[in-house]
Amino acid sequence: MEAVYIDKNLELVKKCMQGSRAAQFELYKLYAKAMYNVALRILNYEEEAEDVLQEAFLDAFTRIVDFRQETTFGLWLKQIVINKSINYLRKRKMEFVGTEEISEVPDEDSFDDSDVQLQAEEIRQAITQLPDGYRVVLSLYLLEGYDHEEIAHILKISENTSRTQYMRAKKKLKSILEQKGMRDE
Repeated sequence: MEAVYIDKNLELVKKCMQGSRAAQFELYKLYAKAMYNVALRILNYEEEAEDVLQEAFLDAFTRIVDFRQETTFGLWLKQIVINKSINYLRKRKMEFVGTEEISEVPDEDSFDDSDVQLQAEEIRQAITQLPDGYRVVLSLYLLEGYDHEEIAHILKISENTSRTQYMRAKKKLKSILEQKGMRDE
């Protein structure tokens, strides 16, 4: 059985395809905040996230005739935002730590996350302190729902490097939270 996507904003998308500025503005209002948050989680800089947001919408509206409705408009736009965010990071020369520096990559399921019961804002603040490579992989995996194979494809790194970055990000995040005294030992 083939998956069927029902896009509740399909009528707005169709109006955008016909050149309606009002429909573009409505879609912008519907998706801007969520897409800004995606960009901000990846980039960690408000100004860059704002730039990505504007470029992503401009790109989406310019290429809207290419939107084949195989997914929802929101998912299509989110992919544009993620790709543009990654390109911004590449401009900053983001470095991913290679797997040759470690002897073994632990399975992510071997860590017990249940003991980390913190408020979302505290965790979000700690995530902003992570190095770019760690923060991006952690955000894509935990917050955006991508698996390591997809992350490897998006970032043009190996799947093993994605797993390594994720594990190191979790360890570093835990360390940051412990330093702030946010965890009970």
